[in-house]
Amino acid sequence: MQDQISQKLTAAFAPEHLEVINESHMHNVPAGSESHFKVVLVSDSFKGKMLIARHRLVNATLADELKNGIHALALHTMTTEEWFAKGNAPESPPCMGGDGTNT
Repeated sequence: MQDQISQKLTAAFAPEHLEVINESHMHNVPAGSESHFKVVLVSDSFKGKMLIARHRLVNATLADELKNGIHALALHTMTTEEWFAKGNAPESPPCMGGDGTNT
């Protein structure tokens, strides 16, 4: 799943920087799961677009994955200029627990 996400985002956005991080181990899911991801996507295709529009573009690109396996997707979408100003994406918060169906 992680490779599939990377390939699709690379093809769709020609990113300057891309990180697809499997954070499933931080949640109450079986070992080896690929259900929770953090994506840091830096692309100038986001220029002039509000955050919600950027997220909609990513969600549309990953529509099949969101229907078939991804439970959570933390998106950090930036232009190259924003990336250099920020320098990184924030850390993900710890999982609040649960039974694996709503984490």
